Amino acid sequence: MYDLVIIGSGPAGLSASIYAKRAGLNAVTLEQNPMSGGQVLNTYEVDNYPGLPGINGFDLGMKFREHADKLGCEFMEAAVQEIKTVEAARREANQKEEGKAEMKAASLPENRKMDSGFIVATDQEEIKTRTILAAMGATHAKLGVPGEEELTGMGVSYCATCDGAFFRGKVTAVVGGGDVAVEDAIFLARACEKVYLIHRRDELRAAAVLQKEVMSLPNVEILWDTVAKKIEGSDKVQALVLENVKTGENKVLAVDGVFVAVGIIPSGDILKGLVKQDENGYVLAGEDCMTSMSGVFAAGDIRKKKLRQVVTAVADGANAVTSVLEYLNGVK
Repeated sequence: MYDLVIIGSGPAGLSASIYAKRAGLNAVTLEQNPMSGGQVLNTYEVDNYPGLPGINGFDLGMKFREHADKLGCEFMEAAVQEIKTVEAARREANQKEEGKAEMKAASLPENRKMDSGFIVATDQEEIKTRTILAAMGATHAKLGVPGEEELTGMGVSYCATCDGAFFRGKVTAVVGGGDVAVEDAIFLARACEKVYLIHRRDELRAAAVLQKEVMSLPNVEILWDTVAKKIEGSDKVQALVLENVKTGENKVLAVDGVFVAVGIIPSGDILKGLVKQDENGYVLAGEDCMTSMSGVFAAGDIRKKKLRQVVTAVADGANAVTSVLEYLNGVK
């Protein structure tokens, strides 16, 4: 049985892996994808991580993983399908085997006398653990307009650093107004003939330094008070239908690619019913990363907090393991 199962291998999960290993915990980090690093892998440049100014996001993610590997942290590539408390698993087993003296071994933790802990069911195996750290991060929000789903991978993208090279010398549009959207526009401007930045408000939400840079680029045009209504194309993106939110005027923009950067959605579906979440799905947990369920902790972008950046995710990972240690010392 593990002391800690960390779900997710982004900055928060990798930080927690490192701290757990150094603390002597028997821990494993589950990663659904074969590449550690989370969303930072899709960031062209990270200019606000102390000590590593201007580092490529992919390189930073690899450095995190290399650090964890150097310490001998355990990783498992597996998709989590369900999380149950040992108590709930025991109740279910009792119901299935009502009237029998013995329960199926697969439905029970190895130590049948243990009255706390969790069973994490994955597509590989069932894992028994005393505590869980949810660090699954978040996924890209979608526009929800006609043509988006159909043309994803055929000109619609959620990662400029991943797919930008395919649009060299072409015309692209970035939808959004935050840091990621502006960073995407800056990145694409280096290779694209023209970049449109589509924002529904009359001012950007991005950091001032990013706004200054994007507004200085001659091949970037910002369309204010504008929303995307439809993405057109047959086997590839050909146009973006726009609407001015103030005038109601519609226009069709001929583009080769559409990059969507309208926010993130927490990846916390497997936690529903287990811990308290807000109306958007973010896990309610304080700076100690403790959730409403004893023994379950949350770190990184999945946690409800003011600032979601690499540095705060790394801090969450460290804080979470500190709380895990305190919890285990109280229940062992």
